Amino acid sequence: MEISGIISALIVGLVIGLLARLVLPGRQRIGVLWTIAVGIVAALIGSAIAEGLDVGDTKGIDWIELAIQVGLAAVGVSALSGAKARV
Repeated sequence: MEISGIISALIVGLVIGLLARLVLPGRQRIGVLWTIAVGIVAALIGSAIAEGLDVGDTKGIDWIELAIQVGLAAVGVSALSGAKARV
């Protein structure tokens, strides 16, 4: 993977993670780095799911893929925040 791919993955992860935090009500007990990590993982898994559903490559903005990614990130942020709260 080239440096441009790493930088774009970080930016996409940041955006997806922040959108997930906006979707979730209340306070999340995780930091920005964990949010980015969850966002990156959710972006990768969401892209794979969208490709499997054959909606990963559409004309214009891939809204369905973005919704899948944000949904996965919201689940990930919520799960990680819940795990941090118990510790």
